Amino acid sequence: MNGSAHSAPTDLDIKLKRGPAGLGFNIVGGVDQQYIMNDGGIYVAKIKEKGAAAQDGRLQEGDKILAINGQKLENLSHSAAVELFRSAGEDVQLSVQQRSSLPQNGPASSRGDGESSPALGTWTLFTVFTLAVAAAGFIIYKRIQLRPRGPC
Repeated sequence: MNGSAHSAPTDLDIKLKRGPAGLGFNIVGGVDQQYIMNDGGIYVAKIKEKGAAAQDGRLQEGDKILAINGQKLENLSHSAAVELFRSAGEDVQLSVQQRSSLPQNGPASSRGDGESSPALGTWTLFTVFTLAVAAAGFIIYKRIQLRPRGPC
């Protein structure tokens, strides 16, 4: 191998039986919420520990879902893709493109059952707040340090 971080994608058909927790994975992406820059595809964000996808073992986080029950997922909004998953029935056939590594904008996770997860938004707000507090503290520290002192 030449040390490249990317490998050729592999297409795979996976049949899952919907369990009590649904299909057992969260999705991200869509033309309105791109997970990978310039790619409106639907991707697996998280495999739920005891769900149907985890029990099957072939679907992996980062995989691109090309079709569900033969219906292609290209050019769909995130909510339209979620609705397709919700209405797919008990036995679901997925056409998946697996990749060993993907360039991504960030882990904006969303549940396969259509409930969005605030993971990215919460993390981003926390990070911005933490950086703002750290910057304010540093400025105050420097001002105190540069303040003229009285006679010694």
